[in-house]
Amino acid sequence: MKSPAGVDEAVAALAAGDVVGLPTETVYGLAADAANREAVAKIYRIKQRPADHPLIVHVLGDAQARSWGAWNPAAQRLTHTFWPGPLTIVLPRRPQAPAWACAGHATIALRSPSHPVAREVMARVLALGITGIAAPSANRFGRVSPTSAAHVRTDLGNDVAVVLEGGDADIGVESTIVDLSRGRAVLLRPGHIGADAIAAALGEPVAAPDVDAPRVSGSLASHYAPATPLQLVHRSQLDGALGHALAAGRRVALWSPEPPRPQGPDVRWHVQPGTADAMEHVLYRTLRELDAESADLILIQSPPTDPAWAAVNDRLKRAASPR
Repeated sequence: MKSPAGVDEAVAALAAGDVVGLPTETVYGLAADAANREAVAKIYRIKQRPADHPLIVHVLGDAQARSWGAWNPAAQRLTHTFWPGPLTIVLPRRPQAPAWACAGHATIALRSPSHPVAREVMARVLALGITGIAAPSANRFGRVSPTSAAHVRTDLGNDVAVVLEGGDADIGVESTIVDLSRGRAVLLRPGHIGADAIAAALGEPVAAPDVDAPRVSGSLASHYAPATPLQLVHRSQLDGALGHALAAGRRVALWSPEPPRPQGPDVRWHVQPGTADAMEHVLYRTLRELDAESADLILIQSPPTDPAWAAVNDRLKRAASPR
């Protein structure tokens, strides 16, 4: 089977300590050798990411993960059930494991992506001795995550020489993150894999985050944000919020399931999907489209609050948080 275009170039870049735009099933990542201090520093510099904000190390499978994190039965159950896939586990970092990707913290976040291009690249670099790839989302820190190669090029430009084409991300939101470092499972970031599915695999409940939870990607109050101010509004208040904005002379980009009332030239409406999976898939693409409408305000109708929508609600709440 012929490798996708650019894989040889990406493998060479990673081996040389450079960074590449890497497709995964969740979002596109900004990838580098997690054991190379200078390469990881390039990720932080390109993303403009705070130095104390850890990354996720991507591995081909649990054999590689065990060299980075202290394995336990809960990790074995979850990785057996969900890897490769959109689940990140947080474990105590092994003393010999490089600390660059976890910002010096005692824990490390690990994931095995399922995207075939990512897996081919990781298999190729593993043969060169690279056991883990640090790969946060390939965008400037705090902004809307990329779900296509074009998004990466738009966001990062010439800062990344190699961007692999892997099509649109299948899922469209970042992985679920579960902390397994403290003797019980704690959900640190909701994602496509829900808390109920994790609890079923573990045979025990999954706790909510607490003050002692380790810092992980996407945990800041303000994140995933477009440049245009964004407001989340319940359906019962949407018409009033839209009318108030228009009366103030503001142009509005609206994302809702039904057409706006009132309508007019200062309202650019985008149709909101009716299922959680569909909303996840188009979330970041639509936020980018809304941001490109040259509006003064983005109004988004709040999605349902049942557990299936947890990842969407988490990302939208952070995108709407004041910066």
